[in-house]
Amino acid sequence: MQGSKLYVGNLNYSVTTDQMEALFAQFGQVKDVRIIEGKGFGFVELSSAEEAAKAMETLNGSEFEGRKLRIDEARPPKKRERRDF
Repeated sequence: MQGSKLYVGNLNYSVTTDQMEALFAQFGQVKDVRIIEGKGFGFVELSSAEEAAKAMETLNGSEFEGRKLRIDEARPPKKRERRDF
């Protein structure tokens, strides 16, 4: 694993940033948590790639707030082509 940022999918829509931070804090220092409202996914950044790898290994497929989490290494956002009409 190269980065320390994780994609967290299949979230229950009621999950808060505080709940996510508490869940991932057991693996290391949480630098940032972002939940995409109404989409059921978010991102968590830990302080090192090793911490992120351990969190992904442990939490991927585990149940949290009634849903099985899907955790992957976050990919950089795709460049979007700008169109002028």
